[in-house]
Amino acid sequence: MEIAKRKSEHFSIAVEKDVRFRKKSTGFEDYDLVHCALPEMNFDDVACETIFLSKKISFPLMISSMTGGYDGATTINGQLAEVCRSENIALGVGSQRPIIENNCFLESYRIARKINPDGIIIGNIGAVQVTETDDLSVFDRMVDLIEADGIAVHLNPLQEVLQPEGQAQFKGVLKGIEKMVNGLKVPVIVKEVGCGISEKVARKLVNAGVSYIDVAGAGGTSWAGIESFRVEKKSLVERFWDWGIPTARSVEMVSRVKGTRVIASGGIDNGVSMAKALAMGAVMCGAALPLLKVLIHQGIEGLVSLLQLWREELKMAMFLTGSLQIRDLRREGVIEKNRSSQ
Repeated sequence: MEIAKRKSEHFSIAVEKDVRFRKKSTGFEDYDLVHCALPEMNFDDVACETIFLSKKISFPLMISSMTGGYDGATTINGQLAEVCRSENIALGVGSQRPIIENNCFLESYRIARKINPDGIIIGNIGAVQVTETDDLSVFDRMVDLIEADGIAVHLNPLQEVLQPEGQAQFKGVLKGIEKMVNGLKVPVIVKEVGCGISEKVARKLVNAGVSYIDVAGAGGTSWAGIESFRVEKKSLVERFWDWGIPTARSVEMVSRVKGTRVIASGGIDNGVSMAKALAMGAVMCGAALPLLKVLIHQGIEGLVSLLQLWREELKMAMFLTGSLQIRDLRREGVIEKNRSSQ
C-alpha cells in the first residue's frame, strides 16, 4: 500500500506544517478592482450564482482536488461533500490512482456522491497515469464510480521530479489527454497543482481539445514545501520551494487563449481574490488547503461559515464594481494594475 501511505503522509504534512510559498505571492495584490461610486443597483439584487458543467451553483467556487485513497480519507471526503451540498458548490476528489491498482479504498471516493447526489463532483487522475494505458475504460470507471460531472488531469512535473517515488515520465501526456477529451463522456479539466500554466501550454491544450484549464498557480501551497518533509536532499527541494507562475499572472496568460474556460486556483483565500480572478478572465475559482485546515480545526460549521463569508465578500466586491452578475465582472474597466506594481 505504498500509494496509500504516501497520500496519508501528504495529507498530514499539508495540515500540520507550513507549506506555503515563502517569497512568491499570487500576484493579486498588484491589481485593484475599480470602485464604482454609483452602482445603480440594490445590493440584494446582486447575483453570485453561476452555471458550471451544466449545473447551477451558488457562487463560482469549487473545493479543489485534495484527498482519497487511504485510511481516513472517507471521513474527510464525506465532510467536504456535506459542506458542498449545504452551500451548493463544486467538489473535486483527490487522485483516483489507487483504484487502478486495488479496490481497498473505493469508499473514500464513492462517499462524495452518496452524500451529495445532485452536486458537481469532479474526478481526478495524474498526468503520468494518462500515458500508462490506451484503455479509456480505466478512466470511464473513475467517472462512473462517483458519477462525475468531469474529470481533472493534474499536471505535477515538479512534484514528480522531487518526490522519492516520483514518476517524471511526461512524454506522451498531451496525446493521452487528447484521447481522453475525444473518448470520455464527461469534460476533461486540465490543472496544475501549484506552479501555474503558461500561455504556450494553454494553447497546446486547447489544440488538443481541452476547454477547461485550472491554472493552480504559485502563491498558495508549495508542493516542493510538502515534499521537503519527505526527501533526504533538503537543499535541492529548497531551491524549488517558490517555483512557478503566480496565479494572477497565469490567469492573465491563459485567458488570452481563445477557447479556454479558466479556473483560478492557487492561493485563493477570500472573496475579493475571487472577484479579481473573475475580473481577469476566470469563470470559476478553486481552493483547497485553506479550506481543509478550517475543516480539520473548526469542523463542518467552521468551514460553512468561512464559505459564507467568502460569498458575502464576493457579492460586496460585485456591488462595489457595479457588477450585477458574475459575467459583469469580466467587462472592461473593472480591474486595473495598481501604481505600486507598475
